[in-house]
Amino acid sequence: MTDKPTHLDETGAAHMVDVGAKPATERRAVAGGRIRMAEAALAAIRTGNMPKGDVLSTARIAGIMAAKRTADLIPLCHPLALTRVTVEFAWDAGGISVRASAATTGPTGVEMEALTAASVALLTLYDMAKALDRAMVLEDIRLLEKSGGRSGDWRAE
Repeated sequence: MTDKPTHLDETGAAHMVDVGAKPATERRAVAGGRIRMAEAALAAIRTGNMPKGDVLSTARIAGIMAAKRTADLIPLCHPLALTRVTVEFAWDAGGISVRASAATTGPTGVEMEALTAASVALLTLYDMAKALDRAMVLEDIRLLEKSGGRSGDWRAE
């Protein structure tokens, strides 16, 4: 960790960090989150009885597309050539969990891409199921692990 903010110049103005001199290394990040919803909505998704179609496939594609567009969504985020993005879902008590991963070989990490993929996948689940449950709650969106780069490997406890 540095004591100096990395996205502020000497005058305090926001700027994009110059990563040009950093070596390209393999980098990977995994993020997760969860959406809580009513049992009726969960059952409709599980059985494929949703009016908007295949909810999980649509949310998976949305998450992948979002990871690829992260630099368009998050100010000062570098556009990256992603080598892999995955979005996986798991049923749990009262909801659906998402686990998104992103990978690249480059000079900066892919944490924001993994977090964006997880967030947009959850938002898509909400959008597709809101007719059955407007009280759904997105929660626990967070970085689960990262590898590569100067700071090395990290994993949530």
